[in-house]
Amino acid sequence: MPPSLLDAGWRMVFRYGYPLARMWWRVRRPRHEAALVAVYVGHELLLLKSSYRATWNFPGGAIRRGETPEAAARRELAEEVGLTGNTLVPAAGVSGNWGGRRVRVHFFDLRLDRKPELRLDNREIIAARWVSPDELPGIALTGAASAYLRRA
Repeated sequence: MPPSLLDAGWRMVFRYGYPLARMWWRVRRPRHEAALVAVYVGHELLLLKSSYRATWNFPGGAIRRGETPEAAARRELAEEVGLTGNTLVPAAGVSGNWGGRRVRVHFFDLRLDRKPELRLDNREIIAARWVSPDELPGIALTGAASAYLRRA
């Protein structure tokens, strides 16, 4: 669906808020935990484009206080693309310094038999694409997604 006026407003909040948050993180150097899900259909991998980054990433996001990494991964999958009720397999985690924060990322793999119908919110997540391994070298990825693919 084309974005509504409300969606456009949210995109603007994300687009201008994210650089401000990054500046704050550079000053404070906070620790951060996140959960990302590598969604596969055959050899193809799902990548998402957010409204506030130039790079592509996997579905996922911040782990809330008191939330397990798997619960965060499930919540983010539902919020970002509308996927629910799937079996997530824990994969290797990675730590790094991305966007001014020290980040610990918990990865999960999700293997599906067929491509699902994705429901993007048109606010935070504005595009999705399925890519083959051959296409990955030409795509700008987040540091965490790149780290996962180097280890996979």
